[in-house]
This record gives sequence, C-alpha cells and structure tokens, in this order.
Amino acid sequence: MPGLLLGDEAPNFEADTTQGRIRFHDFLGDSWGILFSHPRDFTPVCTTELGRAAKLAPEFRKRNVKMIALSIDTVSDHLAWSKDINAYNGDEPTEKLPFPVIADAKRDLSIQLGMLDPDERDKEGLPLTARVVFIFGPDKKLKLSILYPATTGRNFDEILRVVDSLQLTAKSKVATPVDWKVNIYRATTQCCRAALGVEKDSS
Repeated sequence: MPGLLLGDEAPNFEADTTQGRIRFHDFLGDSWGILFSHPRDFTPVCTTELGRAAKLAPEFRKRNVKMIALSIDTVSDHLAWSKDINAYNGDEPTEKLPFPVIADAKRDLSIQLGMLDPDERDKEGLPLTARVVFIFGPDKKLKLSILYPATTGRNFDEILRVVDSLQLTAKSKVATPVDWKVNIYRATTQCCRAALGVEKDSS
C-alpha cells in the first residue's frame, strides 16, 4: 500500500528540483528533514504556505532541519511561482527560495508516498496532491506525519513546535504535554518525566 508509516525509512528517491537533481538520502545527510507537499503551483493557499515556510526557514535551519517542498508541476513552473511567493513576502521577486521544490508532474512520487487527495481534482479530473507533512530524523526514519486535505492550509508555527518536541524527546526521556513550547520546557520538565515514570536525570 503506498504511503509511509511512523518508523519507516524514507525512500531514497531521485527527483528534479528547483535546486537541481537530488537523491533524497544524500539531500538529508545527517540532518532532520521536512518534506511537505502542495496541490498546485500559483494557487493562493499554496502561495501563502510557501511564503510562511520561507519566512520560518532560518528557524528550521537553527534546528538542523532541511526543508523540501513538492508540487505536481514542472521545475520551470516552480521557478516562476517562486517569484510570486517572494513577492507575497514583500521580498525581491526572484526565482530562489531557501529550500528546493520537487517537480512531480507525473505524480509518481505523490503516489509512492500516498500524498494524493481523492476528493480534490484538477480540470482534467486528476487528483491533486494533499497537504502532507513528513518529518524525518537523522536516521532517515519517519518521526511524524500530518495529512491535511488540499482545501486546508497548514500552520507552520505548529510544525516548528513539533520539531522542537521531537528533538527534545529524541534526546531526553520526556513527553511534552498539551500546548508545550520550548520556552516553557523548564516549567514542564517535571511533569513530562512523571508522565513517563522516569526519575530526574543527572545532567
């Protein structure tokens, strides 16, 4: 069955992107990674999402997270669309974003990864890509997935928050509670450890 489950290793696919051809495992290297898909280039909601992702790119970079987007259009379309995205952010309308965008015009990768939305179709009747978020650890394994329909835009501040949680819980034996944020870590550490039944560590 197409798609990825938690703990699955990311497929080491090759793809053309706005920053050249990549092999996914080489692209990730020893970093964390976020692969996020979009229904279509030049659409209003997708433009706002990539604009927000671009604004937050420095924050993800601080956390050693590489970002890569996917949309079911060509590299040339992605480059032209990047101008709109930068203009939406109030920046110079260049073809460059702080992360690559994968071209998946034939939907091969979208099918392999289980990213298609069965209810939203283009004018030819083909399914659009859903708004999927995959977060991979440095071991190339899937740590988190979020699946939104094509009609609902994401909250990238929440994606940044869950990255902080994933990285914390990968390092320390804690569980983060409701609405946890990194700046309240010290106040919630005790309850996080208690939830897992572990004693305070010696660090």
